[in-house]
Amino acid sequence: MSSIYIEKHDLQDTKAIEAKIESLVQLPFHSLADVESWLLEVSTFYDELREALDGHYIDFQAHNQDAEAKRAFEHDQEKNEPLMKTYTAKLDDKLMSSPFKDDLDKEKYGRLLRSKENAMELFREENIGLEVEEDRLATRYFELTGGLSADWNGEEKTIPELFPYLENPDRTVRKSAFDKIFQSLTTVEDELQEIMSELMELREKKAANSGLANYRDYMFKKYERFDYTPEDCKQLAASIREHVLPVAEKIEKQKQEELGVDVLRPYDRSAVPKGRTPLKPFSKRDELVNRTSKALKQIDPRFSELIDVMDDKGMLDLETRKNKSPGGFCTPLPVSQLSFIFMNASHTHADMMTLFHEMGHCIHNDLKLQQPLAYDRETPMESSELASMTMELFSIDQWDHFYSKEEQRQAKLDLLRDIVTFLPGGIRVDQFQHWMYENPKHTKEERMEKFGALSKELSSGVVDWSGYEDARRKEWLFILHIFEVPFYYVEYVIAQLGAVQMYKQYKEDPEGTLDRYKKALALGNTKSLADVYEAAGIRFDFSGEMIQELMDFLQKEIAEVENMQV
Repeated sequence: MSSIYIEKHDLQDTKAIEAKIESLVQLPFHSLADVESWLLEVSTFYDELREALDGHYIDFQAHNQDAEAKRAFEHDQEKNEPLMKTYTAKLDDKLMSSPFKDDLDKEKYGRLLRSKENAMELFREENIGLEVEEDRLATRYFELTGGLSADWNGEEKTIPELFPYLENPDRTVRKSAFDKIFQSLTTVEDELQEIMSELMELREKKAANSGLANYRDYMFKKYERFDYTPEDCKQLAASIREHVLPVAEKIEKQKQEELGVDVLRPYDRSAVPKGRTPLKPFSKRDELVNRTSKALKQIDPRFSELIDVMDDKGMLDLETRKNKSPGGFCTPLPVSQLSFIFMNASHTHADMMTLFHEMGHCIHNDLKLQQPLAYDRETPMESSELASMTMELFSIDQWDHFYSKEEQRQAKLDLLRDIVTFLPGGIRVDQFQHWMYENPKHTKEERMEKFGALSKELSSGVVDWSGYEDARRKEWLFILHIFEVPFYYVEYVIAQLGAVQMYKQYKEDPEGTLDRYKKALALGNTKSLADVYEAAGIRFDFSGEMIQELMDFLQKEIAEVENMQV
């Protein structure tokens, strides 16, 4: 359907793909050199398959009602992905049972070998069928949420097109937009709840099959979270309650004062005061790309070159439209040696930030190209999100390409405040998922009640949800990660803490910090998270002490921007 990716193999010809992988399984090892050569050959073939599979995923997300795109994507889910999982296990077994395995250089291959051992402990043949069904349910989630729309003054608008109205200075306008967004959700709410219940059942079966106590433990093992534990996540939540919520409360009270309202309501959270227009960094898609390119060039010419090449190759799908899935992502295309960015722009400041964020992932992917093995390019999400969230902060001084000085001041203030208010929301999503899988027999109603309770617990209490209690309980239904990539959310919180550390250094030493940033990202998955963070000049640390230190820094920064003369 699309020409943005290179499809070296006919993914409809499953037998040919199986024959190729089987030949890799049967290839004999006569020496250590044979093993290393084989690892490269396997990596290259899997890169080729991954690009085509991810290309089909992109096609489906971009046009989730297109019959051809859906057919190709579902064929991959039902045939190719299960085939790859089965044979990955066979390839892992071949490597780990090789007499030459112990002769491999531990510095170069140690992490890969530990990963393979971990994967073999986790793998169960019976889980492959469960994962096919899991993927089918996630696909249905995107079909339902991507098709949502609402009438706005006689015009049909997608949900992303309604989000800018939440910034409107007119309170009646943003209330109307908020109401319509959640009214649209109610049309698919029952089916989304049923999807979640089915996913819970499937995921618990997978954990039981692998001999693990619950699905949370299964996912920690699958994600190879060797550097922290579920208990660490709970401690992180406690530290955020203690050290971040008081700062968030100040920010939200200030927001209430700026808006001149007696109480801050859910539809006021993104609003701008009367007399000020919402930030609009661009009017057309090409303006967003060109201005981002100019800003990136001032940071590093290679960063600008990268977005220009991606744009030229058609790898930036940025604008919202009906039957395009919600959200945004960056997908590396290892054969093309470029990345693809998917997002739903609606001409807001958030869109500009999303593009800088996703470009952070692209820059990371570009720096990892020096790693020959696919495994060494498959970075943990905690370092992947460090790359993207840091790029948001590195871009601050280049926002003059989008804004006047007064607008720059406001945009910078919004970002710094949003970092503080994001942390409780981010850890709320993580803790909700911990609760779900620690209590897998919960009912749909208990699930809703728990999310509402966590929202209160991890909230400053400034926003008044009276009359909107139901919407508060349902907010999680819009969070695609919970459905498609479970337990992917704490990484945003951890990486945000790392990114603020990077920004603190960047202000003092831009050149040195940028150099460390690039060196750390180029390590890919060859080092531990602690080592990657250390190479970046920061600490892989989310202790209460660290969080308090960063809150002090952010409050100081916010005060400086508030007092800035423009």
